[in-house]
Amino acid sequence: MKSMQKGFTLIELMIVVAIIAILAAIAIPAYSNYVARSQVTAGLADIQQAEGKWIDNNTNGITSTTGTLIGLPASTAQCHSFVVADTSGTDGAVGSIECNLKGAGGTVDGKHITVALNAEVTDATGKITTAATWACTTDVAQKFTPKGCTTSAQ
Repeated sequence: MKSMQKGFTLIELMIVVAIIAILAAIAIPAYSNYVARSQVTAGLADIQQAEGKWIDNNTNGITSTTGTLIGLPASTAQCHSFVVADTSGTDGAVGSIECNLKGAGGTVDGKHITVALNAEVTDATGKITTAATWACTTDVAQKFTPKGCTTSAQ
């Protein structure tokens, strides 16, 4: 009578472990890149929510110099802090909102993403009377840059 084999041989188990290791070697870096890219995009979303309030303040003659003036918290899950600049004057409304990024395993931690306002002003009071345009720039690597942003990273 023949005996039936039960279980797996050592070579079969070693093949399975090797396949899992190869898949992990490919998946872990891809996942890390995905997390970093999503962190930068979420940081951009955090600062974009304040663009309308910045314009509203400027239109009403309020200089926006802190995040709290435009509805931003001190920090978020994506941003260590925010830097707000308002250099509006007779030459137009000019300012920026910057997120100091955090997280993503150190890949983008400490990097910045900024939206800057450039608008033409046609009245003598320095208030915005034309459509404002926001430009996004960042110093993260190109592969982590959100669509519509430009990068200054090397």
